[in-house]
Formats: sequence, structure tokens, C-alpha cells
Amino acid sequence: MTGTHLLEETPGARLPDAVRTVALVRSRGRRRSVLVALALLVCVCAMFAVSLSYGDMVMPLGKVVETLFGGGDGGSRFVVLELRLPRALLAVLVGIGFGLSGAVFQSVLRNPLASPDVIGISAGASAVAVTASLLFQVSGLALSGSALIGSVAAGAAIYLLAWRQGVVGQRLVLIGVGFGTGLSSVVWYVMARSDTADAQEAFLWLTGTLNGRSWGQVWPLLTALAVIVPLTVLAARALGPLQLGDDTAAGLGARVEPGRLALLGCATALAGVATAAAGPVNFVAFVAGPIARRLVPGQGAALPHAALTGALIVLVADFGAQHLLPSVQLPVGVVTSIIGAPYLLLLLARANRGGSGG
Repeated sequence: MTGTHLLEETPGARLPDAVRTVALVRSRGRRRSVLVALALLVCVCAMFAVSLSYGDMVMPLGKVVETLFGGGDGGSRFVVLELRLPRALLAVLVGIGFGLSGAVFQSVLRNPLASPDVIGISAGASAVAVTASLLFQVSGLALSGSALIGSVAAGAAIYLLAWRQGVVGQRLVLIGVGFGTGLSSVVWYVMARSDTADAQEAFLWLTGTLNGRSWGQVWPLLTALAVIVPLTVLAARALGPLQLGDDTAAGLGARVEPGRLALLGCATALAGVATAAAGPVNFVAFVAGPIARRLVPGQGAALPHAALTGALIVLVADFGAQHLLPSVQLPVGVVTSIIGAPYLLLLLARANRGGSGG
């Protein structure tokens, strides 16, 4: 056997081929990730344009664009700039907040049930906001602030209750579900003790709605996301090691608990500001992450894709809420629940068949 042949048989001689294969797979993954992100962005923009064009007064897209750039008559400007544009923008921002929050929670805790509307974060926002509104007559920006405080307080309480020399995802999810159930009881107790008209208004907010929203809700949410999203991007550097498990992450030199706490804090704040703007819009955070990860398999948490998926879900759901029934505007949360509830049942059925169900 010749020396050359022996060299070809050694593992070292095959190493360049393996490196090229890995590089090729990674390149394909990145290319698909970019293409999917662009496709989602195009879909969001298209749905956004449809939201501005269609309604009781149907407007051609050209006229919408003209109005957005300062043209059009008084009626067009009122319809587009005061009624439809803030609502559509709010749908995008709320979807980004919930979609990004759910993806972070599910990735950090490595549990598909770990979304803010399941583990009690949204329930905390609801409990404080409803109590402030019905018992102390708080409204406007102060009410939004109370919802944010409630979500952060609930997140901190759940984290502390789940702490046992560290936080395990399964334990935090179970404690969060129980904590959220208790907070929901507080909400219904306060509503039962309140005036019927006030309770009905609170119930509409609890469903999650964009009806009647204006620029007064857009600017605070936009400002909050402009701060929290970059912080989430910075904190997400720890997400890759954390997804490998605590021991492996620590072995790679990652600061496990500070990294996890920063990510959970950002995710809680994202859910809180989105809830403050539109109420607890159910299931957006729950389904956006899994959909995004299926679109770009092997790309980790797929946070940008989850944010765009959340925005698209809320835009489509709100358009359906406005136009599914003649002369009736449904809360957007009703439509997202129709989307998300079957997915939850499917997830639980799969877990049960796999032997991990209850």
C-alpha cells in the first residue's frame, strides 16, 4: 500500500471535506433564514397595506400612499392617518412584542408551553390593571403603566418561587401556571364586585383588543420597544449556550444564571408593554415562536422571525376581527384564541402520546 494511499485513509486527510460540508450547511441555513425573514417582512408590509386600504371606505393603494405623504382630501387623511394607521401600527408593535417575548421564554426555558400568557405574566398585568381601573378609577397612560408593573411583579414573583439554587424550566412553568390561575381569580373577584358597565369594559380589555386605539397607545409602546428590543438582542448572546443546558453552558464559560435572568427580564418587559397597549392578546406569544422555528429549522430561537411572525398574526387577526362579521368589530383576542387554542390542544395531545403528558 503506497504512502499516498495511507494518507488518504487517515482522518486528517478527510478533515477539509468535513469542514467544507459544515460550511455549506451553515451557508444554506443562513440563506434560508434571510429569505424567510424577507418573505415574512413582505407579508407584513402587504397585510399592513391592506389594513390601510380596506374598510367601510375602500381606498386604492395609490391614494393611501398619497395620503401618507401629505396628500389626499380631509376625509382620506382622517380615515388613514387617524383611524387606520395607528391601529395597524399598534397591531405590528403588539405582535412584535408578544412574538419576541414568547420565543425568548420558550427558548430559555426549553419548553413549548412557556409563553407569557400561559405562565402567569399576562395574568399579572391583567390583575394589576383591572384592580387599578375598577377600584381606583385609573385610566390612560397610568393604566398602561399599572399593567407593565403587574407583569414585571408577576415575573419576579414566579422567578423567586421557582428558584432552587437556580431555575429549572419545568418548575418555573408549573409555578407560573399556578400563579397565573390565582391572579385570574383576583381579576374575576374584582370584576364581580364592580359596576356592570365598568366590568364589561374591563372584560373587553381582558380579551385583548385594538378597537378604539389611537396614537396615544402607539407612541408609548414604540418608545418602550425601542429600548427593550435592543436590550433583548444584547441579552440573546447568552441564548445559544443556554439552549445546550446549564452544565454545558457553564462549561463553555457562560454566566448561566445572570444570562437567564437578563433574558427572562427582557421577555417579561416585552409582554408587559404589549399587554399595556392592547390587553392580553392570547396565544400570539404561544404560537409565533414555534411557527418561526419551523420555517427556519436549525437556526436556534429564530427571534427576528418570531417577531415578524407575531406581527403578521396580529395584523391578520385584527383584519379578520374587523371584517369577519358585518357591522361588528370583534376583539382581536377572540380571533387569536381561535388560532391558538387548537394548537395548544395538539401540543398537549402530542405530549400525552409521547408519555410526557399529565
